[in-house]
Amino acid sequence: MKVPKHPDRAVIIASIDDAEHFTPEQKDQIIASYPAHEREARVRGNPVLGSGRVFSVSEEKIVVPHRTFPPHFARLGGLDFGWQHPTAAVEIVHDRDADVVYVTKCHRLKEASVIEHAATLRGWGDLTFAWPRDGARGTLEAAGVPLAEQFRKQGLRMLPEPAAFADGSVSVEAGVMELLTRMESGRFKVFDHLNDWLSEFRLYHRLEGKIVPEYDDLLSATRYAVVMLRFAKTKSFSDKWRREIAYPNLGIV
Repeated sequence: MKVPKHPDRAVIIASIDDAEHFTPEQKDQIIASYPAHEREARVRGNPVLGSGRVFSVSEEKIVVPHRTFPPHFARLGGLDFGWQHPTAAVEIVHDRDADVVYVTKCHRLKEASVIEHAATLRGWGDLTFAWPRDGARGTLEAAGVPLAEQFRKQGLRMLPEPAAFADGSVSVEAGVMELLTRMESGRFKVFDHLNDWLSEFRLYHRLEGKIVPEYDDLLSATRYAVVMLRFAKTKSFSDKWRREIAYPNLGIV
């Protein structure tokens, strides 16, 4: 039951850092005694779903401060379509030399039009987006025009085909395992200020062994982008194919 807000009540989250009676050595010992997937809840007070978590890695292992990247790092967007559940998008940056993927931007908004979403995502720069199979289907709101095409008409660059592995297969579990393997091996990072993304990461869970497809919009967008990582492009590549528009001389000063 959700308790209504009231000026006489407040929620205070206490972490192990607030326990001043423990020495640093004792704190380290306590933290090490918890399983990795429980540490965020037990040590920091962040809500998680225990042994049912899909990504049973410590949040501290994947979060990094905001940084800038050199132009030879490749970029790709991921887009998950929604209405009552949010439409969500991420930008990922790929350090090909170290094979590390960084989630650097995220957008999540429900019950908003394609025009609204596209206006935000165009602000991310010259970025190509991966998208799921449902984007190839038409919608009543747009007289049967596929969602991916609607975003194209709003100026977003969309990959020509829905997200799939190189062999053409489509699998949620395989995509999730790719993300988990990267997290466990230190090859997946997220900027620490992306709170919406991190909240989904904490709550993504299984029930009776099956992934619960709820509150996973940004994670789905990330999965599509990572599955299509082979299509990520560097800024220099995009600049190579961008030409200046030749305007006619009309004699107007």
